Amino acid sequence: MPSKKALVRRPGPRLAEGLVTHIEREKVDVDLAVEQWEAYVEALRTHGWETIEVDPADDCPDSVFVEDTVVMYKNVALIARPGADSRRAETAGVEEAVAGLGCSVNWIWDPGTLEGGDVLKIGDTVYVGRGGRTNADGVRQLRAAFEPLGARVVSAPVSKVLHLKSAVTALPDGTVVGHIPKMDTPSLFGRFLPVPEEAGSHVVLLGGDKLLMAASAPKTAELFTDLGYEPVVVDISEFEKLEGCVTCLSVRLRELYV
Repeated sequence: MPSKKALVRRPGPRLAEGLVTHIEREKVDVDLAVEQWEAYVEALRTHGWETIEVDPADDCPDSVFVEDTVVMYKNVALIARPGADSRRAETAGVEEAVAGLGCSVNWIWDPGTLEGGDVLKIGDTVYVGRGGRTNADGVRQLRAAFEPLGARVVSAPVSKVLHLKSAVTALPDGTVVGHIPKMDTPSLFGRFLPVPEEAGSHVVLLGGDKLLMAASAPKTAELFTDLGYEPVVVDISEFEKLEGCVTCLSVRLRELYV
Protein backbone atom coordinates (compact mmCIF):
# COMPACT_ATOMS: atom_id res chain seq x y z
CA MET A 1 0.00 0.00 0.00
CA PRO A 2 1.18 3.59 -0.54
CA SER A 3 2.86 5.28 2.41
CA LYS A 4 1.98 8.77 3.63
CA LYS A 5 5.04 9.96 5.48
CA ALA A 6 6.51 13.43 5.12
CA LEU A 7 9.90 14.69 6.26
CA VAL A 8 9.87 18.23 7.63
CA ARG A 9 12.50 20.39 9.32
CA ARG A 10 11.87 23.23 11.73
CA PRO A 11 13.06 26.71 10.64
CA GLY A 12 16.35 27.66 12.27
CA PRO A 13 17.24 30.94 14.00
CA ARG A 14 19.27 32.08 10.95
CA LEU A 15 16.37 31.68 8.51
CA ALA A 16 16.42 35.38 7.58
CA GLU A 17 19.96 34.90 6.17
CA GLY A 18 18.68 32.38 3.60
CA LEU A 19 19.81 32.67 -0.01
CA VAL A 20 17.90 34.69 -2.59
CA THR A 21 18.80 34.44 -6.27
CA HIS A 22 16.03 35.71 -8.55
CA ILE A 23 14.22 38.18 -6.26
CA GLU A 24 15.06 41.22 -4.11
CA ARG A 25 15.84 40.48 -0.47
CA GLU A 26 13.07 41.36 1.99
CA LYS A 27 13.06 41.29 5.77
CA VAL A 28 11.90 37.90 7.08
CA ASP A 29 9.92 37.66 10.32
CA VAL A 30 11.36 34.47 11.83
CA ASP A 31 8.71 34.18 14.56
CA LEU A 32 5.94 34.43 11.97
CA ALA A 33 7.78 31.93 9.79
CA VAL A 34 7.77 29.40 12.65
CA GLU A 35 4.01 29.90 13.08
CA GLN A 36 3.47 29.45 9.35
CA TRP A 37 5.62 26.32 9.33
CA GLU A 38 3.62 24.84 12.20
CA ALA A 39 0.38 25.52 10.31
CA TYR A 40 1.86 23.88 7.20
CA VAL A 41 2.82 20.77 9.17
CA GLU A 42 -0.62 20.68 10.77
CA ALA A 43 -2.23 20.80 7.32
CA LEU A 44 -0.24 17.71 6.31
CA ARG A 45 -1.25 15.87 9.49
CA THR A 46 -4.90 16.85 9.13
CA HIS A 47 -4.93 15.17 5.73
CA GLY A 48 -3.49 11.88 6.90
CA TRP A 49 0.24 12.42 6.62
CA GLU A 50 2.62 11.24 9.32
CA THR A 51 5.22 13.98 9.70
CA ILE A 52 8.76 13.06 10.64
CA GLU A 53 10.86 15.93 11.94
CA VAL A 54 14.46 15.83 10.74
CA ASP A 55 16.99 17.02 13.33
CA PRO A 56 17.42 20.80 13.09
CA ALA A 57 20.41 22.26 11.25
CA ASP A 58 20.48 25.62 12.98
CA ASP A 59 23.73 26.76 11.36
CA CYS A 60 22.17 26.35 7.90
CA PRO A 61 19.79 29.25 7.14
CA ASP A 62 17.98 27.38 4.33
CA SER A 63 17.58 24.06 6.14
CA VAL A 64 13.78 24.41 6.45
CA PHE A 65 13.64 23.78 2.68
CA VAL A 66 14.16 20.10 3.32
CA GLU A 67 13.00 18.98 -0.12
CA ASP A 68 16.27 20.10 -1.67
CA THR A 69 18.35 17.58 0.27
CA VAL A 70 16.99 14.29 -1.10
CA VAL A 71 15.06 12.86 -4.03
CA MET A 72 12.85 9.81 -3.48
CA TYR A 73 12.01 7.26 -6.17
CA LYS A 74 10.21 4.15 -4.98
CA ASN A 75 12.21 2.96 -1.96
CA VAL A 76 15.45 4.70 -2.96
CA ALA A 77 16.62 7.95 -1.37
CA LEU A 78 19.14 9.83 -3.51
CA ILE A 79 20.96 12.21 -1.19
CA ALA A 80 21.44 15.49 -3.02
CA ARG A 81 24.58 17.58 -3.33
CA PRO A 82 23.31 21.17 -3.18
CA GLY A 83 24.62 23.62 -5.74
CA ALA A 84 25.06 26.23 -3.00
CA ASP A 85 28.05 25.46 -0.73
CA SER A 86 26.23 26.91 2.28
CA ARG A 87 23.63 24.14 2.00
CA ARG A 88 25.92 21.09 1.85
CA ALA A 89 25.77 20.48 5.62
CA GLU A 90 21.97 20.08 5.44
CA THR A 91 22.10 16.58 3.98
CA ALA A 92 23.56 14.62 6.92
CA GLY A 93 20.45 14.81 9.12
CA VAL A 94 18.18 13.91 6.20
CA GLU A 95 20.35 10.94 5.28
CA GLU A 96 19.99 9.70 8.87
CA ALA A 97 16.20 10.13 8.73
CA VAL A 98 15.66 8.24 5.46
CA ALA A 99 18.04 5.45 6.47
CA GLY A 100 16.02 5.11 9.69
CA LEU A 101 12.89 4.62 7.58
CA GLY A 102 14.48 1.68 5.77
CA CYS A 103 15.22 3.43 2.48
CA SER A 104 18.02 2.31 0.22
CA VAL A 105 20.42 5.27 0.19
CA ASN A 106 22.43 6.56 -2.80
CA TRP A 107 24.39 9.80 -3.19
CA ILE A 108 25.19 12.48 -5.73
CA TRP A 109 28.99 12.81 -5.84
CA ASP A 110 31.35 15.63 -6.79
CA PRO A 111 31.41 17.13 -9.44
CA GLY A 112 27.65 16.61 -9.65
CA THR A 113 25.25 19.04 -8.01
CA LEU A 114 21.55 18.37 -7.60
CA GLU A 115 18.82 19.91 -5.44
CA GLY A 116 15.51 18.16 -4.87
CA GLY A 117 13.50 21.22 -5.85
CA ASP A 118 14.67 20.55 -9.41
CA VAL A 119 12.99 17.14 -9.58
CA LEU A 120 9.33 16.70 -10.54
CA LYS A 121 7.98 13.14 -10.62
CA ILE A 122 4.82 12.30 -12.56
CA GLY A 123 4.28 8.57 -12.40
CA ASP A 124 7.50 6.99 -13.65
CA THR A 125 8.57 10.12 -15.54
CA VAL A 126 11.16 12.13 -13.63
CA TYR A 127 11.72 15.67 -14.89
CA VAL A 128 15.02 17.21 -13.77
CA GLY A 129 15.63 20.94 -13.99
CA ARG A 130 19.08 21.77 -15.33
CA GLY A 131 19.89 25.29 -14.19
CA GLY A 132 21.38 27.27 -11.37
CA ARG A 133 21.63 24.63 -8.67
CA THR A 134 21.62 21.33 -10.60
CA ASN A 135 24.37 20.68 -13.14
CA ALA A 136 24.69 18.25 -16.03
CA ASP A 137 26.66 15.75 -13.97
CA GLY A 138 23.96 15.79 -11.29
CA VAL A 139 21.37 14.98 -13.96
CA ARG A 140 23.58 12.16 -15.27
CA GLN A 141 23.99 10.66 -11.80
CA LEU A 142 20.25 10.84 -11.10
CA ARG A 143 19.61 9.08 -14.40
CA ALA A 144 22.09 6.34 -13.46
CA ALA A 145 20.41 5.87 -10.07
CA PHE A 146 16.77 5.82 -11.18
CA GLU A 147 16.56 4.53 -14.76
CA PRO A 148 17.43 0.93 -13.69
CA LEU A 149 14.40 1.14 -11.35
CA GLY A 150 12.04 1.96 -14.23
CA ALA A 151 12.20 5.76 -14.33
CA ARG A 152 12.15 7.78 -17.54
CA VAL A 153 14.34 10.81 -16.88
CA VAL A 154 13.69 14.01 -18.85
CA SER A 155 16.01 16.99 -18.44
CA ALA A 156 14.49 20.49 -18.59
CA PRO A 157 16.24 23.86 -18.81
CA VAL A 158 15.63 26.25 -15.89
CA SER A 159 16.85 29.85 -16.07
CA LYS A 160 14.05 32.14 -14.82
CA VAL A 161 13.45 30.66 -11.36
CA LEU A 162 15.49 28.92 -8.68
CA HIS A 163 14.30 25.33 -9.28
CA LEU A 164 12.16 23.43 -11.76
CA LYS A 165 9.41 23.14 -9.14
CA SER A 166 9.51 26.91 -8.69
CA ALA A 167 8.05 26.92 -12.21
CA VAL A 168 5.92 23.78 -12.51
CA THR A 169 4.27 21.01 -10.50
CA ALA A 170 1.51 18.55 -11.46
CA LEU A 171 -2.12 17.84 -10.60
CA PRO A 172 -3.26 14.35 -9.54
CA ASP A 173 -4.15 13.42 -13.14
CA GLY A 174 -0.62 14.27 -14.30
CA THR A 175 -1.46 17.63 -15.88
CA VAL A 176 1.49 19.97 -15.39
CA VAL A 177 0.62 23.43 -14.03
CA GLY A 178 2.85 26.47 -14.39
CA HIS A 179 3.01 30.22 -14.80
CA ILE A 180 4.24 30.73 -18.36
CA PRO A 181 6.41 33.85 -17.72
CA LYS A 182 8.54 31.75 -15.34
CA MET A 183 8.89 28.74 -17.65
CA ASP A 184 11.66 28.03 -20.15
CA THR A 185 9.96 25.31 -22.23
CA PRO A 186 6.21 24.77 -21.66
CA SER A 187 6.22 22.54 -24.77
CA LEU A 188 8.27 19.92 -22.90
CA PHE A 189 5.20 18.83 -20.95
CA GLY A 190 2.45 16.85 -22.67
CA ARG A 191 -0.63 18.01 -20.78
CA PHE A 192 -0.09 21.55 -19.57
CA LEU A 193 -2.40 24.02 -17.83
CA PRO A 194 -1.24 27.63 -17.48
CA VAL A 195 -2.09 29.29 -14.15
CA PRO A 196 -2.58 33.02 -13.53
CA GLU A 197 -0.15 33.45 -10.61
CA GLU A 198 3.42 32.34 -10.04
CA ALA A 199 2.55 30.82 -6.64
CA GLY A 200 -0.25 28.87 -8.33
CA SER A 201 2.42 26.76 -10.00
CA HIS A 202 3.13 24.98 -6.72
CA VAL A 203 0.86 22.24 -5.40
CA VAL A 204 1.45 19.35 -3.03
CA LEU A 205 -0.86 16.39 -3.63
CA LEU A 206 -2.39 15.54 -0.26
CA GLY A 207 -4.45 12.61 -1.54
CA GLY A 208 -7.74 12.36 -3.40
CA ASP A 209 -8.69 15.71 -4.88
CA LYS A 210 -6.96 17.84 -2.22
CA LEU A 211 -4.17 20.22 -3.21
CA LEU A 212 -1.98 22.02 -0.66
CA MET A 213 -1.15 25.46 -2.03
CA ALA A 214 -0.14 28.96 -1.01
CA ALA A 215 -2.56 31.69 0.05
CA SER A 216 -0.80 34.03 -2.40
CA ALA A 217 -2.51 32.39 -5.41
CA PRO A 218 -6.27 32.98 -4.88
CA LYS A 219 -7.12 33.12 -8.60
CA THR A 220 -5.41 29.78 -9.18
CA ALA A 221 -7.24 28.31 -6.18
CA GLU A 222 -10.51 29.37 -7.85
CA LEU A 223 -9.38 27.74 -11.11
CA PHE A 224 -8.56 24.46 -9.35
CA THR A 225 -11.88 24.52 -7.46
CA ASP A 226 -13.65 24.99 -10.78
CA LEU A 227 -11.84 21.91 -12.11
CA GLY A 228 -13.16 19.80 -9.22
CA TYR A 229 -10.18 19.96 -6.87
CA GLU A 230 -10.19 21.07 -3.25
CA PRO A 231 -7.46 23.59 -2.45
CA VAL A 232 -6.06 23.45 1.10
CA VAL A 233 -4.58 26.91 1.51
CA VAL A 234 -1.66 27.85 3.78
CA ASP A 235 0.05 31.21 4.25
CA ILE A 236 3.80 30.84 3.62
CA SER A 237 4.63 34.53 3.01
CA GLU A 238 7.88 34.46 4.98
CA PHE A 239 9.21 31.50 3.02
CA GLU A 240 8.17 33.07 -0.29
CA LYS A 241 10.57 35.94 0.56
CA LEU A 242 13.32 33.30 0.31
CA GLU A 243 12.03 31.80 -2.97
CA GLY A 244 10.36 28.98 -1.03
CA CYS A 245 7.05 27.35 -1.89
CA VAL A 246 4.76 24.64 -0.52
CA THR A 247 6.72 21.83 -2.15
CA CYS A 248 10.08 22.85 -0.60
CA LEU A 249 8.95 22.54 3.02
CA SER A 250 8.53 18.75 3.04
CA VAL A 251 9.67 15.53 1.37
CA ARG A 252 6.73 13.26 0.67
CA LEU A 253 7.54 9.55 0.88
CA ARG A 254 4.72 7.84 -1.01
CA GLU A 255 6.26 4.52 -2.02
CA LEU A 256 8.02 3.08 1.01
CA TYR A 257 7.65 -0.64 1.43
CA VAL A 258 5.26 -0.73 4.38
